[in-house]
Amino acid sequence: MRMYDIILKKRRGQALSDEEIRAVVSGYTAGEIPDEQVSALLMAVCFQGMDERETASLTEAMLHSGDAADLSAIPGVKADKHSTGGVGDKTSLIVAPLVAACGVKVAKMSGRGLGHTGGTLDKLESIPGLSVNISRERFFEIVRDEGLAIIGQTGNIAPADKKLYALRDVTATVDSVPLIASSIMSKKLAAGSDVIVLDVKTGSGAFMQTLEGSIELAKAMVSIGERHGRRTAALVTDMDRPLGCAVGNALEVDEAVRTLRGEGPADLTSLSLELAANMLHLAGMDIGESRERVRRALEDGSGFWKLCRLAAAQGGDTRVLEDTSLLPRAPFTGEVRAPRSGCLTHMQTQEIGAVSALLGAGRARKEDAVDAGAGLVLRHKTGEYVREGEVIAKLYTSREETLAPASERLLGALEWGEAAPVLPPLIAARVTRGGVERY
Repeated sequence: MRMYDIILKKRRGQALSDEEIRAVVSGYTAGEIPDEQVSALLMAVCFQGMDERETASLTEAMLHSGDAADLSAIPGVKADKHSTGGVGDKTSLIVAPLVAACGVKVAKMSGRGLGHTGGTLDKLESIPGLSVNISRERFFEIVRDEGLAIIGQTGNIAPADKKLYALRDVTATVDSVPLIASSIMSKKLAAGSDVIVLDVKTGSGAFMQTLEGSIELAKAMVSIGERHGRRTAALVTDMDRPLGCAVGNALEVDEAVRTLRGEGPADLTSLSLELAANMLHLAGMDIGESRERVRRALEDGSGFWKLCRLAAAQGGDTRVLEDTSLLPRAPFTGEVRAPRSGCLTHMQTQEIGAVSALLGAGRARKEDAVDAGAGLVLRHKTGEYVREGEVIAKLYTSREETLAPASERLLGALEWGEAAPVLPPLIAARVTRGGVERY
């Protein structure tokens, strides 16, 4: 079969066969198909879509392009959680310890931030000494002994996805439901857990900015997980505002620690508890009991101590968790003040993530370094009344020259009015194999 014919077929809106999809994935991974032809096919998929069978076939082909983790040697149910990416989303640092404190093991492979979104690995690495690059044997050992570990994707987990994602990132073909769903689920399935809970973001800081698009993505990923025998559910959650107040790696670790100590922002605490409860529920517990158990793990401090055990097992200095003032902090700070009195009616969340990246907390390319101590902390969010001159946000950076443009850009991301807006619910829907439950 010729790649030309496959591109033409999809451009005309026809479904590709399993054999054609396997040929594209294996040929591109092996370097036998050039970037320009795969780029053309990706663009055709963005315009024409893929049906459920095609999406499952693409996931399967990427899953089998490399190794898959076999976690069967670790006793008990193994759970995993994935977020589609957002601003201020540090829930993995809260949810994984809570779930482990409740007796369900969490074996998680995470990613790095790119563009306006943060990455769990970058946040963890702001803990001095902590390594996310450990051997598979040590990963298994930590999960067995401590109940949880979070590491980077190993070199041969879904290598086809790594190549395809890099190409999508530079060809404006990221925001396609079948491409996002197959990318995420090929890695989640390869990671080997029995239970997968997905946090699918919706709003101005998400890849899918409409609720219906986010539900469509959630349904596609749940379908893929269930087809492969994994108990899978998704929560569709708000990203029209940053989650919590801190945006930036060490700043988010600080906020995660405060949340595990019962002192975190209400939205971050509420979502973390619900994600953790859903993981326990898929692992076999009643949903009511699951919610009660994760709340107890938060209140009695056992979730916090699980985070400390995770950090210690992966080489981290736990003193910075017990005293977060020891976490990295960028040396230059600035305050963004309200130019007028009024109600914050909207925040362009993606822009706020971009401001954090401008300060040094994010990266434009995967190979870029991040400044662990850079970022921002919001003092006010959408729906709140702010008086002229009040501090809206505090900025942290190691590049003093970025403070002025970052302040200007952040102010440009805010919209003002006289009346408070009707805020979207934090959790808009829950998607399972049984269907969609709207909140």
